[in-house]
Amino acid sequence: MKRIVLFLTAVFSFLYVQAADISLISGAFKAGNASTLVSSMDQEVDLAVPGSTKKCDANGAVSMLNAFFGSNKPTGFTVVHNADKKESGFVVGKLTTAKGEFRVNITYRADGDKAIIQSIRIE
Repeated sequence: MKRIVLFLTAVFSFLYVQAADISLISGAFKAGNASTLVSSMDQEVDLAVPGSTKKCDANGAVSMLNAFFGSNKPTGFTVVHNADKKESGFVVGKLTTAKGEFRVNITYRADGDKAIIQSIRIE
């Protein structure tokens, strides 16, 4: 009986830990459309794109990302690694553009099953 209770406890605690949904983030990078990310941005976002590093609000981050996408038209985005902890997580991705490949690092905090972006680094 103890084994059954321990097994069920382990199963339910595993199911309780849910990963934040990053499909909106990966879709925005794949399409080169940062405007769809405005609702997924934290109040302040640390943003680093080639040639510029800035801490800005959601609208400023979207503007900088759209400027980057304007000069580096995305042709694809693949998630290389994604990890969730209790209340936060990160994504490492490869952004393919007409001008070459970029490594993308995104950190976020989890708000339920939604990923709220705290920082984006494109190198």
